[in-house]
Amino acid sequence: MQIPGQGQVPRWYVCRRVPVKDGIVVDGRMDEAAWKSADWTEDFVDIEGTDSPRPAPRFATRVKMLWDEEYLYVGAWMDEPHVWGTLTEYDQIVFHDNDFEIFIDPNGDTEEYYEIEINALNNIFDLFLVKTYINGGPALHDWDLKGMKHAVWIDGTLNDPTDIDKGWSVEFALPWSHLAVCARRSCPPTGLEQEPWRINFSRVQWQHEIVNGHYQKIPDTPEDNWVWSPQSAVNMHLPEHWGNVVFKNVIVNEAMADQLRNAR
Repeated sequence: MQIPGQGQVPRWYVCRRVPVKDGIVVDGRMDEAAWKSADWTEDFVDIEGTDSPRPAPRFATRVKMLWDEEYLYVGAWMDEPHVWGTLTEYDQIVFHDNDFEIFIDPNGDTEEYYEIEINALNNIFDLFLVKTYINGGPALHDWDLKGMKHAVWIDGTLNDPTDIDKGWSVEFALPWSHLAVCARRSCPPTGLEQEPWRINFSRVQWQHEIVNGHYQKIPDTPEDNWVWSPQSAVNMHLPEHWGNVVFKNVIVNEAMADQLRNAR
């Protein structure tokens, strides 16, 4: 009997550098020239992998990454005909809404890693894991990624079930100064290291119904978990299955962005 996800290798991504002077405005839109040069990841798959018995994702999700001397930038686009959210207080359990999640293990030792979640209301839940849950944790919910910038942009309307939306995007600037705490390696990267960072992304999606003009989750219906690098189990806290991100010290400017776009 084949175990879902067994034999699937982790994904890889090359993250290019952008000059600080060119700047990225964290507004959720990802419309700067540098973003246009960055490659999209593969479309997300079910958390167990492409051979999971569960249905393939209903909506597409993709991610881009860039970096400079100050920040690691993450941008994601999510197809979504009904963009909605309910949780508005910082550090609520955001995955109780539809959300997007980032997991970062800088030195790849599968311990001491970061988790950041965001919903369509731009509400954040961030935490630090000393160890994975199966190895005893704990999860430090009081930990904050200080200096983080984040934004959401919606191509449609929020919490309006009377129309059909196109989707929503998120944009992050994650400061190297705070990611460095447990990295035990260069932060920011030199762009010359051969060893990748372990990073993964997840999208939690709930089935909904419309009751009295408002969205609500369908009771007793489990969430869908869609990811960049498949986990082989319904568990994001298996860092050995996360993707591999290599940082390249190739500065992307507008001229290079045009060249890269024209080469595709």
